[in-house]
Amino acid sequence: MAPLSPAKTLAVLMVMIHLFSSVTAVSIGVNYGAFADNLPPPAQVATFIKERTYINRVKLFDCNPDFIRAFAGTGISLMITAPNGDIPSLANATAARAWVAANVAPFYPATDISLIAVGNEIMATSDKFLIARLVPAMRSLSAALSAAGFHKIRVSTPHSLGILSASEPPSSGRFRRGYDRVIFGPMLKFHRETKTPFIVNPYPYFGYTDRTLDYALFRPNPGKYDPATGINYTNMFDAQLDAVYAAMNRLGYGDVEIAVGETGWPSMAEPNQAGVSVEDARSFNLNLIRKVNSGKGTPRMPNRTFETYIFSLFNEDLKPGPIAERNFGLFRPDLTPVYDVGILRGGQSGGGVQPSPTRRWCVAQLGASNQALQDNIDYACSNGADCKQIEVGGACFEPNTLLAHASFAMNSYFQKAGRHDFNCDFSQTGVITATDPSYGTCKFSS
Repeated sequence: MAPLSPAKTLAVLMVMIHLFSSVTAVSIGVNYGAFADNLPPPAQVATFIKERTYINRVKLFDCNPDFIRAFAGTGISLMITAPNGDIPSLANATAARAWVAANVAPFYPATDISLIAVGNEIMATSDKFLIARLVPAMRSLSAALSAAGFHKIRVSTPHSLGILSASEPPSSGRFRRGYDRVIFGPMLKFHRETKTPFIVNPYPYFGYTDRTLDYALFRPNPGKYDPATGINYTNMFDAQLDAVYAAMNRLGYGDVEIAVGETGWPSMAEPNQAGVSVEDARSFNLNLIRKVNSGKGTPRMPNRTFETYIFSLFNEDLKPGPIAERNFGLFRPDLTPVYDVGILRGGQSGGGVQPSPTRRWCVAQLGASNQALQDNIDYACSNGADCKQIEVGGACFEPNTLLAHASFAMNSYFQKAGRHDFNCDFSQTGVITATDPSYGTCKFSS
């Protein structure tokens, strides 16, 4: 075949640039807990997150100044937490101003403190003294931030799904009796007035059974039907959020924003516990990231986006309780990934096992636009990729998404074109991974 003339080469390059130039950023947060004795110093962690990952939000479980200071100048948004014990005093205006002066003013705006959580899952404590002072503390702290000129810092408080007395089907969602209008009515009124999110911690992990594992992990499944709305839910995450929405809507606050303060899946648990492995954890968090970046919302909240924080950044070896509690981390203490969910810049990967250096796959980068993914499919399929498997009836047709189809086509092209790094570039929308992306009967060549 004769080489292309310089003019034709330039034309091809221009077409390629046009086809693959549209890329959107991944937006995901992570909980940074430190219940461990083997973690790197906060400054090293902050630098790692900024330079090596696509994580752009971090949630802290306290207001430790060393951690807050570490994120100065990184551009990463930080949620800090006022400890549960501070709530009674924060209900007092003078004490709230002193708290802001001590825990916010020395660091902001060098550190982008975007949200302050007043306590953590207070309703689950059943401490009536704290519960009664929670909303007053939120209002007082918000007023203190405004008085200090920190108008952009939001105030909220995270809740477990134990705040609901009913959640299945999702349309039955309602707050616990006695707290609905006394606590949640005033709280939601505060959120509407201040344009701040109602934060919930939905964990499909704590609600799955052997029969509902695929439903919890966002994998193909028959779904669960809600007869009141006619909606067939195909994942538990959507169902849990819509149950919260239903409870809020009963009080007339369905318009208030919802954020996800915590959710995740462990990579290790008690021996023989079904549904807990490196691959199951990867499946949940990878699909979660895709979900919250899709902009599709939920069946009851279409087209909404949810500020979301995965639990957690690290495996924490000192956490008490079952084995799973110490194994929710995306990363090990040495900053290597427990598994690959596409949030490392440059496509570095982990997988829970040491991969063979001779086996590599090319997959689509999370955050690539639908147009770029479709263009990648078209290019790969017209240049030697085996695309019959992503056609209707093919082994890789399900899940029927552009991201899944593009990953299969791009990998097929990558393998046949010579497996060079540049064969997986696709104008920076491809990622080389050492973790086999095959699933079920869908086998990615290597």
